[in-house]
Amino acid sequence: MKTKAVRIYGKKDLRLEEFELPEMKEDEILAQVISDSICMSSHKAALQGADHKRVPDDIHVNPTMIGHEFAGIILEVGKKWQDKFKPGQKFSIQPAMAHMGTLNAPGYSYRYIGGDATHVIIPSIVMEADCLLPYDGEAFFPASLSEPMSCIVGAFHASYHIPPGTYNHVMGIRKGGKMAILAGVGPMGLGAIDYALHNERKPGLLIVTDIDDTRLARAASLFTPESAEKEGVILKYINTGRMNDPVKELRSLTKGTGFDDVFVFAPVKSVIEQADGILGFDGCLNFFAGPTNPEFKAEMNFYNVHYSFTHLVGTSGGNTDDMKESLQLMSEEKINPAVMITHVGGLDAVAETTLNLPRIPGGKKLIYTNISLPLIALYDLKELSKTSSFYDELHEIVKKGDYIWSLEAERYLLAQAKQI
Repeated sequence: MKTKAVRIYGKKDLRLEEFELPEMKEDEILAQVISDSICMSSHKAALQGADHKRVPDDIHVNPTMIGHEFAGIILEVGKKWQDKFKPGQKFSIQPAMAHMGTLNAPGYSYRYIGGDATHVIIPSIVMEADCLLPYDGEAFFPASLSEPMSCIVGAFHASYHIPPGTYNHVMGIRKGGKMAILAGVGPMGLGAIDYALHNERKPGLLIVTDIDDTRLARAASLFTPESAEKEGVILKYINTGRMNDPVKELRSLTKGTGFDDVFVFAPVKSVIEQADGILGFDGCLNFFAGPTNPEFKAEMNFYNVHYSFTHLVGTSGGNTDDMKESLQLMSEEKINPAVMITHVGGLDAVAETTLNLPRIPGGKKLIYTNISLPLIALYDLKELSKTSSFYDELHEIVKKGDYIWSLEAERYLLAQAKQI
């Protein structure tokens, strides 16, 4: 079977190509990819090429498929897995298989599986790692977003606290505690706000900061302080760019005691040091944002580490349980990852979008891999609606949902867009 896929050949060398997939083996699964959301991790891999820890050294001769936040439909199941999976099933993929003793992951390491493709062959290791997850939802995009949501879920679970006088690490954010999400209104920050408000272990106070009033206003319209109050959470949005002394003023919101949990959603030295400065006793600083610079450093107050028991954690990705939790919360309509999405596009938009991701404003860029479509901001559809009936109809669908992507929008796009 032929597939079309975006493959990486080296640093900043991404190519959309059509080629034959090998014949499927008895321990493999053939699948059609429908959607993939583009992650900053893919941008980093595209910049680093073979220097990236998950990317093989020989991609210049054996290129690998990119994209790891994807969902699709199973087409054919090898004999080994026929008791567990069936043709026609929808699926999502958990790319992190670290518990199998490998850094290899779909979307980085394999020639025939990645999210930015029309068709893929899923190798046996994915099923052996329990990382091929059946999905029963109607829309495909939530399954694609379950992977980034699992990263958020995993980060919340990785935070910890130690009761005084013990050595017991109590995992998770402090229930009913004081929490801050710094640089927290990007796409992943929005997901973190959603999860903080709607999972079982909620903070009592949640402060979300940024330095962009427009982004803060959008976040506040999606997750209002009034709706947070119904969940038992006091929620405040703050522009720290307007503060003379952000550490002092943020600490004042906790009556000077500091925060139990502080999440950093931007790899910026000053933001990390600000996070360290607002930690309270036994405070946990969770460095969520992954830097591209392997020499990236920031200062930390070790006096507080010693006397106030402050500590630091960092996570890269979630695990399968985190992804299952994300899918469960979505199915129960407790969280809505669609708020992350600000752009949609087709497979032919992937290479340029991935390479330029930090320079494209907005949130998640959602790709439908079987169509041809330039990357389009949802808020630009109003202007584009003047150019064609296709954009006009899509705009009407998105507008009535307050520019939040939806099942109706996905169905229209898949039915009406040009096939690639």
